[in-house]
Amino acid sequence: MTQRPPSEDPVGEGGAFSSGLLAQVRRIEIMTDRLVTETFAGEYLSVFKGRGMEFTEVREYSPGDDIRTIDWNVTARMGKPFVKRYTEERELTAVIACDLSGSQFFGSRSALKKEIAAEIAAVLAFSALQNNDKAGLFLFTDGIEEYVPPKKGRKHVLHIIRDVLAFEPKRRGTRISACLETMVRVLKRSSILFLISDFREEPESAAPSEGLKRALRLASLKHDVVPVVITDPRERALPRFRAYLGLDDPESGDRTLFDASDAGSLAALKRSEEARLSGMERLFSALGIEHIRIDTDKPFIDPIVRFFQKRARKLRR
Repeated sequence: MTQRPPSEDPVGEGGAFSSGLLAQVRRIEIMTDRLVTETFAGEYLSVFKGRGMEFTEVREYSPGDDIRTIDWNVTARMGKPFVKRYTEERELTAVIACDLSGSQFFGSRSALKKEIAAEIAAVLAFSALQNNDKAGLFLFTDGIEEYVPPKKGRKHVLHIIRDVLAFEPKRRGTRISACLETMVRVLKRSSILFLISDFREEPESAAPSEGLKRALRLASLKHDVVPVVITDPRERALPRFRAYLGLDDPESGDRTLFDASDAGSLAALKRSEEARLSGMERLFSALGIEHIRIDTDKPFIDPIVRFFQKRARKLRR
């Protein structure tokens, strides 16, 4: 795992990165900055509250104070009751974990899943920035490939966007369970952990692996885990035409010959993908984990807004 050192040139203006990448980072910055300000400026604050209470001061007891807050040492020393005062620790740490395995370099419409992930990461990081919270980043495949420790500031957020777009992973496979276990070990402070992935693991099956179940359960004990599931319509439905297609697995490199003229094969492909997604959703529900599903052919911001609004309603009950 590489831990990226801080840089004074967050988007590569010094020449290390292409002008195309610089323009892409700037475009995402402008778009997401506006979205965060206009769409859910207050939602982030109301949905993710501080973690724990922070000691503020000791003051003399007043009628109505909770007797459990009495500071007995000060009370004995002063000869009259004193209580400890606490305030909610508001500062949060938002950690964005992005899957950069082979399947993320797929997109049948206007953008790759990886590019959508960068825009989602930008929205989440700018939301943290606007609320004066820290944001960090993990980039992973079948292991953690890069870790950017949580920090505050606009330059740091631009680093995060650039890294999601420009980082070239060394491996193509996915092992979310092993990566989650590493994240839990590395993150000492309780955090909001946004896990952005298509949740395709090797070997692929309709049911989530036991390792993934265990890792999600353990991670959710310490952190507020929010899976962000990215899907593409072509993974569920291929067009029917008279031809055999060579379907390459982007992670294993295996090639399968597929008869695109056979209605039964097309229906089986659709059932398989729907079963896989349903299995993940049942797992999240069983663990009490709320997730966000993003389709690459639809505006990604709408499901994020719905997630924030739904969680805000729950907290108001």
